[in-house]
Amino acid sequence: MGRLALILSLLVIALIILIRLRLLRIPLERDEGEYAYAGQLMLQGIPPYTLAYNMKFPGIYVAYAVVMAVFGQTITGIHLGLLLINIATTALIFFLARRLANETAGSVAAASYAVLSASPSVLGLAAHATHFVMLPVVAGAFLLLGPQSSKRLLASGLLFGVGLLMKQPACFFILFGAVYLFIRDLRGGRDLKQAALRNLVFNSAAILPLAIACLLLWHAGVFNKFWFWTIDYARQYGSQVLVTQAPQIFFPNVKEVIGAGWALWMMAGIGIVAGVSDRRMRASTIFLLAFLFFSALALCPGFYFRYHYFILILPAISLLVGVAISKVSDLLSDRMMAARFIPLLLFGVALSLPIFKDKKFFFAASPVEACQMVYPEGPFPESVRIAEYIRDHTSPDDTIAVLGSEPQIYFYAQRHSATGYVYTYGLMEAQKYARQMQEEMIREIEDARPQYLISVITNDSWLQRPQSDRLIFTWANEYTAQHYAVAGFVNMVAPPGRTDYYFTNIPQTVLQLGNYILIYERKS
Repeated sequence: MGRLALILSLLVIALIILIRLRLLRIPLERDEGEYAYAGQLMLQGIPPYTLAYNMKFPGIYVAYAVVMAVFGQTITGIHLGLLLINIATTALIFFLARRLANETAGSVAAASYAVLSASPSVLGLAAHATHFVMLPVVAGAFLLLGPQSSKRLLASGLLFGVGLLMKQPACFFILFGAVYLFIRDLRGGRDLKQAALRNLVFNSAAILPLAIACLLLWHAGVFNKFWFWTIDYARQYGSQVLVTQAPQIFFPNVKEVIGAGWALWMMAGIGIVAGVSDRRMRASTIFLLAFLFFSALALCPGFYFRYHYFILILPAISLLVGVAISKVSDLLSDRMMAARFIPLLLFGVALSLPIFKDKKFFFAASPVEACQMVYPEGPFPESVRIAEYIRDHTSPDDTIAVLGSEPQIYFYAQRHSATGYVYTYGLMEAQKYARQMQEEMIREIEDARPQYLISVITNDSWLQRPQSDRLIFTWANEYTAQHYAVAGFVNMVAPPGRTDYYFTNIPQTVLQLGNYILIYERKS
């Protein structure tokens, strides 16, 4: 049974790799654009938080810089890096599940993760920071399960710390490691003092990557910006959704995330029951339940429950699926030969459901069509054309400004931003820094006098609220009228999902006005 499970796993993983390869050129979305632009700046010697402000920790920018240094500063290069990250995480899940249970569990868990993490329901083909969190976290968890030498403990803590450097919610995985290690040490016969000392070593190692990053940012002169965006503003951002509103966001989103993968999630539930009821798996069950619990906590900061956040819980779900199939196979091992194949057959069906449901996305849609299927309102394919126009009509020393949340334009155009505000969401939020942010963005643009200004007139690029401060809009109307002339107009009509580009003869009117983007050139 173990060999058959391994063959099935390898076939499924190979299929997912082929799908990812086919869609390597899917246009970057906003988060990818931010990471790519910040990584591009780092490769030019410009520290994070200098020309691109955001509340993420700098690890994801470093990761993108490394990926682009190896594979190139292109859409394909970034998604090829994601592919390798995903393959490495899938392999580590195999070894982790094999250590927790057996080879069958490892094969099943790896195939489950490969399928679930590629699903458009979790935006799985976009190189989100959550993918980069889970690689070091799963590696650190694997080391926690082995013989607990000081070097292994130190390495595990460092890996969890690297996960934290990618995204703040990974702090819950550090807490998971500390709790599991402490319980394991006490159950293994170590006294309280020894357990506490070993926990101190683990936690110190976990904090070290962030401490080194802070020191480097201080040396680069951007620590104050880093602190404001990742601590002060992040605190405001994380407190906007009330606890009472969380269920209204969580349940529709988790329903969408589970979708056609419901059978795999049900099997994960069976895995919990199987682990709890099997005395031989008591130590593994403690690990699995703790990992699941803290993975769920990692979804919760801010109560936004965005689709790609659920990638943080997929390794735990996949491990539990592995345990479920393994245990059911053991129960049927004494039955007739045909019955032994039932668990694997059911697992194969469960894997096929999400693939079949998204067959058009996986097998038929072009990269641009796939992007439009997932992000129907996002101007992501359009950003490529706009950036090409900007690059062709500017010199490398010119700056540009995007009024909207489209950092991918800076990356594609290979031009520096006139302002660090590569997102405008924060300017529209009901938080105490919103007015200050708008004033700073205005001041930076006026001081830089960008050659081109791109105004994005789409709701999802601003997320304007009734209570939003409209200073930035009033200023933009006056500033562009005084200093700029319209050089381009991009009209995104949906339906029928058509985009019209006007870079020379700008029409006074159009038959159907959709979301649109205006490209302004500075008057001489």
